[in-house]
This record gives sequence, structure tokens and C-alpha cells, in this order.
Amino acid sequence: MTKSFGPLKLHVPEPAERPGREPDFSYLHLKPAGETRRPPVNALPSETSELAYGLVRVLDEAGNAVGPWQPTVSTDLLIRGLRAMLTLRVYDARMLTAQRQKKMSFYMQSLGEEAISVGHTLALEPDDMCFPTYRQQGILVARGASLVEMMCQLFSNSRDPIKGRQMPILHSHRKHGFFSLAGNLGTQFIQAVGWAMASAIKGGTQIASAWIGDGSTAEPDFHSALTFAAVYQAPVILNVVNNQWAISSFQFIAGGEATTFAARGVGNGIASLRVDGNDFLAVYAASKWAIERARRGLGPTLVEWITYRAGAHSTADDPTKYRPADDWARFPLGDPVRRLKQHLIAGGAWSDEQHERLQKEVEDEVIAAQKEAESYGTLATGPLPSAALMFDDVYAVMPEHLRRQRQQLGV
Repeated sequence: MTKSFGPLKLHVPEPAERPGREPDFSYLHLKPAGETRRPPVNALPSETSELAYGLVRVLDEAGNAVGPWQPTVSTDLLIRGLRAMLTLRVYDARMLTAQRQKKMSFYMQSLGEEAISVGHTLALEPDDMCFPTYRQQGILVARGASLVEMMCQLFSNSRDPIKGRQMPILHSHRKHGFFSLAGNLGTQFIQAVGWAMASAIKGGTQIASAWIGDGSTAEPDFHSALTFAAVYQAPVILNVVNNQWAISSFQFIAGGEATTFAARGVGNGIASLRVDGNDFLAVYAASKWAIERARRGLGPTLVEWITYRAGAHSTADDPTKYRPADDWARFPLGDPVRRLKQHLIAGGAWSDEQHERLQKEVEDEVIAAQKEAESYGTLATGPLPSAALMFDDVYAVMPEHLRRQRQQLGV
């Protein structure tokens, strides 16, 4: 006789954070700084299983660097990182305002996530290729890209380097190793693995760094990328930026409730780390570890960066509809800019006065760049790229059917 267990039910994950509630971050299972062990670079993927559930942290509550993951890094590099993070934050703030002023159609901030893109980029070589999402403009800032050129793309003006063919923030900078962005995320993960495989086939020295958000780990491209990376031991870093929210969907919907995203790497035979993404030193150290593995032919590494999306998903989103208003202020891993500043001050290499001067210098630099970019036009004022440009740069010799379409368009 079949025993009755009652009707079947499905589990629908729900975040503890909702408007009007107290933010609850206990689900993160955070560990103290310095507690997580640092395995040798040549460790087997299976030997990193514990790290996929732990948390690599270097900076303690007082701003001191502790534990086995402390990187060997100069003060100059730390200040360079701080400057890039501040530049990115000021840039984001001004571009958000510019969008509200209708100077561009759309914008996406990286507020609260600056340490990840900047710290990781400074650990890479300049010719390593990055396959980012739309929240890694910090890669371009850290690599010295022209702020004016970046803004011209946002404004879709006459100096737009992509000639009006992309939404704002979907940059493409070959000279800075910044692969062309697609709004449909997930594709860049498998592209990065393929690029890394090609680099190895050609006997090159460049590695690839791929980026994805927690929500996009539910895409088939993510799983295909892990399979190819593991099977062929591709020299690639697979970055999962877990900022807890995919638009309005909490990361549990993508599978982050029962396990970690880093654990998916271990399950595929890939060395994996779970890292405090708001700790610049932890970001730099973990990146260096993964990069060395790739360069030594030891295969891919998947890194889950734990952070928090401080603002809206985009200018088309209102997070107050699904999140508490003060959630970022209560996030236990803090503000990445403030934490790096605290570390430099604690070590006697920085001061509040120096920080204020740097803040003013960065603000002046961004304001000047914006003034120049707007002199070439904005979405509101024009001039805009000609519609005729949509036919260019596709074929070496334009096919006859496109020539006729261009004539029909009258451009």
C-alpha cells in the first residue's frame, strides 16, 4: 500500500529583504578576515572545495591586512587603485545625473562594486582580454581609457566611437582589451573561454577574464562555458559578481540559496574561490592567484565576488519597490572605497587631508571630461551619428542589396 505524503509542493525562494523590513544578511555566512586558508597555486580543483564555501578576506574591521591572503603590493598601487575607484564613483554619479537631464537614454552604475573591477584589472597584464558585463566600466578606468571617449558613447554624439550602434554603457575598446558588450548577458562567458582556448592554441601569453552576474549563472552559456573551460583547461578567469540582485530578482532565484555560485565551479572540476568583493586587497590577492594558475597552464578558476548592488539595476529601475531603502548602508562588508582608505590611513600612508585633495582632483577631472564630451553633442542636443552608418564596417565591399536599402533610406 502506497503511503500518502500529501500533495506535492514547490519551493519558491524569497529574500528576507523587502521594503519596510529590517535588512537581514545572515544568509551570507560571513567569516572573519584572515581565517580562510590560501592553498598553493597548483592545488587540484577538488582541494579548493572548502574555499568555494568560505570567504577570502584580508582587511579586518580596523583596516589592517591579516591572514595568509595578504598580497605583496606597493603603496603606490593601492593609491592608484583608490584613485581609480574614486574616479569611477564620481563618473557614475555625474553620468546618472546626466541621464536624468536627458543627455543620454540609459545608464547603469557600479556603485558599491568598484573594488572588484578595479582590483582585478590591476592584477592583470594590459594585453589580457576582458569580457565584461555592463557594470565593469571600472576596467576601462583602471586601464586609463579616455573618460571623454567613454562619455561620447553614452551621449551617442558625433564622437561616439561606436557610431550610435550600441545602447549607452555597452562599450567596446579593443585597445584596452575590453570586448564588445551585449545586453543579453551570459554570451561573454563562453566567448571568453573560446578566446582563451585560441590564445593557447596559438602559443600566446594572453589570458582571458570573463564576467557575469549572479542572475546570469542561470543561463545555458554559463554552464557551457564551465564545461569547455574545465575539459580543455582554458587559461581563463571566470568571474561571478554576486551583488545579490539580478534586476528585481534575488540571487536565490538563480540557485544561490542551497549552495554558493563558487561551488558550481568545483562541481565542474574548476578551482574555485569565494571572495569578499568589497575588500580591495582580497580582490587583488585572489585575482593574482587565479591569474598565475592560468599563466602556468593549470587551467581556469571561478571566483565568486560577494558584494552588494548599492543602487538601482539601471535608470529604468526603482529598487525601493523590492528592497529596503537603507540596505546598502547595513551591508556587513561595507563600502569598498572607505575600507581601502581606512587601510591606507591605518598604515600611515594616507590621511583625511590627502583623501579630500584626491577627491577634489578627481571631481575636477571628471567635470572637465564631461564638459568636453558635451561639446560634441548629447542625445538631447545632437548632433547624432548619421543613420547611414548602420551600413558601414560590416563588409569590406558592401553587397548590392545593402546598397539598395541605403538608397531607399535616402542617406
